[in-house]
Amino acid sequence: MANSALRLADIDAFYGDSHVLQKVSFELGEGRLLGLLGRNGAGKSTCMNVSVGLLPPRAGSVEVFGAPVTRLAPEMIAMRGVALVPQGRRVFRSLTVRENLMVAARGVLPGARHAPWTADTVFAMFPRLNERRTQLAGYLSGGEQQMLAIGRALMSNPRVLLMDEPSEGLAPQIVAEVMATIRRLKESGLSIVLVEQSPKLVFDIADDMVILNSGKVAVAATAAKLRSDNIDLHQHLGVF
Repeated sequence: MANSALRLADIDAFYGDSHVLQKVSFELGEGRLLGLLGRNGAGKSTCMNVSVGLLPPRAGSVEVFGAPVTRLAPEMIAMRGVALVPQGRRVFRSLTVRENLMVAARGVLPGARHAPWTADTVFAMFPRLNERRTQLAGYLSGGEQQMLAIGRALMSNPRVLLMDEPSEGLAPQIVAEVMATIRRLKESGLSIVLVEQSPKLVFDIADDMVILNSGKVAVAATAAKLRSDNIDLHQHLGVF
């Protein structure tokens, strides 16, 4: 695998007394896209929360480009170049589109493999947002809010982009647009973790795959190997 952009090692994480992640380990290679799959409640979003510091693990470690970030505050992990596109989008509804972008603006970190992201480059990627730059985010459609959530994360000029269920609740045509955007971001050199329930959305774009089942890593392999081995996804995901 390429140099590690993000590494989770033997993570145990809890919500109260509920043991949600049990010795979870995986690596995101630099410049690669890792698809993180699993049923509802498998622990996918918890992995994202641990990675960005929103949920400190009880045990295990998190590294970003080889540097330990376990139990650092979320803002400190963000300064190391990690950005999250959260599930449910969570845009600032009372701010305009442009204001949503500007609150996240940060300069380029050393080692970045892509051109700097600015409001202008985000608007170039999402022309629909450009047309609505002065509109309050609360009045955008679901698809436009998802574009804004992605654009806001890019404004921090991350080296690692975590995307939690970006297709959730979107019409098929908008899902296709979002996946095309993710492909372009991968081609720009970003290291990406894509969390999804649907393997159909992930297999064509992912380099590597991790499947969680009941808080544990059930499968970890390259996407090509999973295709060639014809793995039974129904066993882990409840889908064909």
